[in-house]
Amino acid sequence: MSDGPVAQANPHALVVDDEVELGRLVGDYLTREGFAVDVVGNGVDALESARTAEPDVVILDLMMPGIDGVEVCRQLRTFSDAYVIMLTARVEEVDKLIGLSVGADDYLTKPFSPRELVARVKAMLRRPRAGRPGPDQALVRRFGELTIDREAREVTLAGRPVELTRLEFDLLETLSSRPRLAFSRRQLIERVWGPEWGGDEHIVDVHVARLRRKLNDDVAAARFVLTVRGVGYRMGTG
Repeated sequence: MSDGPVAQANPHALVVDDEVELGRLVGDYLTREGFAVDVVGNGVDALESARTAEPDVVILDLMMPGIDGVEVCRQLRTFSDAYVIMLTARVEEVDKLIGLSVGADDYLTKPFSPRELVARVKAMLRRPRAGRPGPDQALVRRFGELTIDREAREVTLAGRPVELTRLEFDLLETLSSRPRLAFSRRQLIERVWGPEWGGDEHIVDVHVARLRRKLNDDVAAARFVLTVRGVGYRMGTG
């Protein structure tokens, strides 16, 4: 049974895996759920397909011969803000962190259920985006040298643009929406990843670390994204 329509008509998925049968299986599940799907078996074809087809989501195997998933994701992030789910046969935390550090939004370890993967993809595409502000939500928020333009989805630091992924912007937008509130990891997951997302809450810490690096925010003396010990994170004044 389908678990509901995705957020947009005919979203495009790119499946990248050198295990041909697994790639086809994942592609078939996504096709049945209304996705337009491309399946490729190596990193070179993945980057070419991503440039021409402009997918909404990329399901990317970590360990591939030639250009591996980490390098594909790194290059992909130079021209695409598609959601990326990394697949890995290794369970060590370092592999998960490596994948997420280059811009992956989520990960699954093999073996996995194709139904779970499809559910993760659909939850990502349903994830709430920052829409038009209400009367209490300013279009532009300023925290010292940091400026967040919600409508343009642009961030500048000391007048210079900061390139964020969609997920990173949504995380920063959520924290800045109530700057005096300490958000728990679960609250951030529900606001940014969506209430149906069922992965490890540790993913929040990884993306906060990426966001801090882009904002030149020293974890020991953070100005913008503050750690609230035992709770989670809140926005700083800059």
